[in-house]
Amino acid sequence: MYKVAIIGAVFFALSIVMTMVGRGGGNFYVLTLVLAGIPMHDAALTGQFVLFATALAASFVFHKSKALSFPLFLFMGGITLVMAFAGGFLAQHFTGREMKIIFSLLLVVAGIMMLFQVDERRKQDSARIGFWNLKSGDDIYPINLWLTVPIAVASGFFAGMVGVSGGSFLVPLMVLACGVPMRIAVGTASAMVASTAFAGFIGHTMHESFNPALAVPLAAVTIIGGIIGSRIALKTKPKTLKLLFAVTTLLAAVLMLVNIYMAKQ
Repeated sequence: MYKVAIIGAVFFALSIVMTMVGRGGGNFYVLTLVLAGIPMHDAALTGQFVLFATALAASFVFHKSKALSFPLFLFMGGITLVMAFAGGFLAQHFTGREMKIIFSLLLVVAGIMMLFQVDERRKQDSARIGFWNLKSGDDIYPINLWLTVPIAVASGFFAGMVGVSGGSFLVPLMVLACGVPMRIAVGTASAMVASTAFAGFIGHTMHESFNPALAVPLAAVTIIGGIIGSRIALKTKPKTLKLLFAVTTLLAAVLMLVNIYMAKQ
């Protein structure tokens, strides 16, 4: 019980910061559980449950503030939902160490991507094949489906496999490939995180036993943190959110790589 209380305190702080950048917190949730001595597969399962509860709560806040694009959520969320289930189902074929390495490498790529500058000004319609003109309010965002779909497929699969939200990859995808403003990307990613986490959770439960005594208390505290974080995000400058996203993502990758190295000693 003492260990659960400590993990819960860490999760509460993480849920505030991670929800601010649309990641849900899965990267650090799984990492925290692993460092606390929880086996990787169990950590992935618990992380997915916590993610679902937290992201769902945050999504309501973003939706109320009109920072959530339902067309984008349905399109990308549908892809990542299916692939997250597949990733969670096939996770049994990978060792814990292999999952950690994949997890770390993907985080490094996502973190570096968010350091690039992007033009968030109003875009013009694109009549080219393979482009979808997404309308959000008075703005139009021509989305390159040739680039977006493959990345969404890979993001959903690996997110479901290692038990993270997928927000680490979805936010850069929406901001850089789709040209969506950071606030809308964060709000939409929260809804995607909820659906992806739920699918990954179901996939994992087919091969692993769920521990509600650990997961439910953690989910309760992160729901509160998620609501707080989403409200702060709506008042924070996009440039600050992007930098915070990049820093926390790269930090998670470094900590996981250190954990892999220490496990070999």
